[in-house]
Amino acid sequence: MNRTRRSNLVGGLLLVLLGLLVLVIQLLPGLRIHFSWPWIIIGFGVLLLLIGSATGVAALSIPASIVAGIGGILAYQYASGDWDSWAYIWSLIPGFVGIGIVLFDLLGGDTRAAAGAGGWLILISLTLFCIFGSVFGALGFMGQYWPVLLILLGILLLIRPLLRPRRRGGSA
Repeated sequence: MNRTRRSNLVGGLLLVLLGLLVLVIQLLPGLRIHFSWPWIIIGFGVLLLLIGSATGVAALSIPASIVAGIGGILAYQYASGDWDSWAYIWSLIPGFVGIGIVLFDLLGGDTRAAAGAGGWLILISLTLFCIFGSVFGALGFMGQYWPVLLILLGILLLIRPLLRPRRRGGSA
């Protein structure tokens, strides 16, 4: 991937992340954002992403996503005082790996594979987050309906092979 395209991708990603931060602040006015020690961890994750994109080492996007994501979790917990959320919020970490894999594929120039394995990790992570969050009482909107997520994920796994075109020739 050429340098201009890579820098556009990283710049766009940083703008999306900044926009998400501002949106969360607007949607949750009770959540006060304090720029404290968790933001240093987020900054290290962003720095890893910038270094990886500047040097052409797309693989750095995976640890960058993990570090920045954990920093985001800690920033939320520090701002809200909800340290008990570790009971279910840990389930977002595989999703951070998935985001890193998507970024790795995008920065590496493989846009066709970008949503593949990374997308599955993100989906599984969000499903686990909803399940554990509702079990531990934090996600009241899910209540007793979280098994529907398991059913939908199972159906998706069952029909996924049917949606792929079959390869001709060779063994399976």
